[in-house]
Amino acid sequence: MSSEPKILTRDVEASVVPIGTKVTLQKGEAAHITQSLGGTYTVVVNGNMFRIESRDADALGLEVTVAPAPVTASGPVTPEELEKKVWEALKTCYDPEIPVNIVDLGLIYDCHLTPIGVDNFKADVKMTLTAPGCGMGPVLAQDVQNKLVSIEPIDEANVELVWDPPWNQSMMTEAAKLQLGLL
Repeated sequence: MSSEPKILTRDVEASVVPIGTKVTLQKGEAAHITQSLGGTYTVVVNGNMFRIESRDADALGLEVTVAPAPVTASGPVTPEELEKKVWEALKTCYDPEIPVNIVDLGLIYDCHLTPIGVDNFKADVKMTLTAPGCGMGPVLAQDVQNKLVSIEPIDEANVELVWDPPWNQSMMTEAAKLQLGLL
């Protein structure tokens, strides 16, 4: 990202990384963008790391991108097609400290789709975090839930944070390990 700081053009709500506490960053503060992935921004302000949602990009002097339209199917979608769309959506979720999506990090343990009507589904996801004490868990779980319900035939999404088995680096894909310099 650019080494030039962005001066906040207005007060903006942010989540403290890694604890997840909501705070308000003040207009006029200098924010260094360290990551811009999956529709969110990780910034450093006064030596502390924060996550800013895409809807607040204007506070960074950036264009607010309109949320993608819900993924719709032309006609009934097969369970296989829907599962593929679900995994594609999950790959757009990122840990604010790690520039790898949560699927490739190995944080998604299970995703189960259940019909709840003629052409409607419920998604149940079990996911973990790289560390049990990470306060960003509820923020990431909400991000996963939001992305899943944006897929047209999914009307309900439940995301459960689980700790068994404990996450470790062997759960990452080879591509993630390569990207993070672990191979």
